[in-house]
Amino acid sequence: MDKITLHCELIGGAERSPEFSGDIAISIREVCKLRGEVELFVPGDLPNDGKVIDDLRVLD
Repeated sequence: MDKITLHCELIGGAERSPEFSGDIAISIREVCKLRGEVELFVPGDLPNDGKVIDDLRVLD
């Protein structure tokens, strides 16, 4: 099974708990059929490099 890492910027009073990240990871697994890691950042920490999705899977 492939794996995805989702980098998220949280705004406002959004939850920053491990349980919140775990819930997102479960959703990734159920919807995308990929194991997922979630990394949470404060607004402005992620570069605005135009790179939104980088699918590195090798398709046979």
